Amino acid sequence: MPAQPPPMPPATRVRPRYSGWSSLATRILIVNLLALVALAGGVIYLENFRARLLESRAQELLAQGNIMAQFLARVPAAQGRSAIAAFGSSRGTRVRLYDSGGALVADNWTNPATPRFSLEDPTTAGFRRDSAILLDRAIDALTGQPEFPPYPDADNHERDAWSEATSAAASGHPAMTARMTDDRIVVLQAAVPVAAPAPGQPRPVLLLTVDTPDVVDLVRRERQASFLVFLAVLGFSLLLSLYLARTIVVPLRQLALAAHRVRLGRARDVVVPRLPHRRDEIGGLARALADMTATLRQRIDATESFAADVAHELKNPLASLRSAVEALGRVKQESARTQLFGLIDDDVRRIDRLISDISAASRIDAELSRTRMQPVDLGRLTTGIVAARKAAGAHPRGVRIEAHAPAAGKARVAADGDRLAQVVNNLLDNAVSFSPDGGRVSIMVETLPGQVLLAVEDDGPGVPKESRDAIFRRFYTERPDSEDYGAHSGLGLSIVRAIVEALDGQIRVTDRADGQPGARFVVSLPPLSP
Repeated sequence: MPAQPPPMPPATRVRPRYSGWSSLATRILIVNLLALVALAGGVIYLENFRARLLESRAQELLAQGNIMAQFLARVPAAQGRSAIAAFGSSRGTRVRLYDSGGALVADNWTNPATPRFSLEDPTTAGFRRDSAILLDRAIDALTGQPEFPPYPDADNHERDAWSEATSAAASGHPAMTARMTDDRIVVLQAAVPVAAPAPGQPRPVLLLTVDTPDVVDLVRRERQASFLVFLAVLGFSLLLSLYLARTIVVPLRQLALAAHRVRLGRARDVVVPRLPHRRDEIGGLARALADMTATLRQRIDATESFAADVAHELKNPLASLRSAVEALGRVKQESARTQLFGLIDDDVRRIDRLISDISAASRIDAELSRTRMQPVDLGRLTTGIVAARKAAGAHPRGVRIEAHAPAAGKARVAADGDRLAQVVNNLLDNAVSFSPDGGRVSIMVETLPGQVLLAVEDDGPGVPKESRDAIFRRFYTERPDSEDYGAHSGLGLSIVRAIVEALDGQIRVTDRADGQPGARFVVSLPPLSP
């Protein structure tokens, strides 16, 4: 099986602290609401803009009053009163002049020729006016805007009715106040003292009054536009959140449910949705989970099949061993007892060989997943193994082994040296077992563009085409007639394929290249990058 990457150490697993406090749908909704929070900030900014605009209008009114007071201080009183009475303003500013005793001596609203204001029937506004006033009150309360004192319904012409005028007359310093009408329109009043006729005496006072309906209308229009944009963005955000929840959260929940059922051991009846119409990351995750589940099922099937094969392979020698032990107590002839002892020895050796090979086959995947690959010269490794076999005389029935390899360093691969040596030895053992007496086994290493080839040829009968895949299965039992029963466990070639695939290589079996009888096993491995 292909090598799997080693599991991540627990110390390196970082779980984000923000990932567990809410569901994904809630987080999507919150992210989309951030734009609405920014829009609400714009409404707050609009209220601050209104406050600055009123302050600018107040300073403008105060500057206008100072200019008029300086003018009144330089002209005769009669001329000043005439000028005040004739003063007109496009904004309808009301100008009143009080003498030092507090009596009203001039009022520009008493002159019908000057533009002042226009009357509107408040009952004609209806719901629009009431809703605007209600919205003003709510926003002022939410934003913490200061509440101005109410403007009196009945206009009072006495100076002492206006605190700012009394203060300016007594202190000699300008005074400013802001009041609010019932329909939430701010009225600004500036009181500016005029030069006193005698030191220490109350001064004449110029009182300027102006309302700010244009400011209120401007703010209300902008607020209304912002509110409409707010509703539009809110609706779009909610629709987007629902869309994202439907396209992200729902399939993720389906995948999580399927994974949970697989974890409970129901892999057989679980259908993991592959979401073939999705071409995004979720679709990739769905297909990866489906493939992983299918692989898991295959691994479970392989494990169950392996366990059944192990039980079957162990059952035969154990049955033979049991029969021999039972017969041993009844047999009296020494020759028969010797024969039984030999049979017992063969069965014990076979069981030991089976257990060793089964243990190696069961550990190979786990060991390869933890192995760090190192550069290995396959040519040098092959010639070394063949030389060691010749030195040990490990050539039964006179079978000769010939090795052909390129120069040192020409066939380097990334592998585990011990496991790669196991591949070479298993292939040689298989070739020798199928070769006739006095036969020849050739092992060759060559390099081609993008691959390093290891080929093993024998003089045996070859492998039929219909069996070329089956021989790599575990416990494949088709052996040559000349070989003793139980001499091999049937795991050698399956171990070879597992190691080769773990090294990102391939193994195949073909006929010999020269057309002579025999089998040719070819292992292809990726070369080591320079």
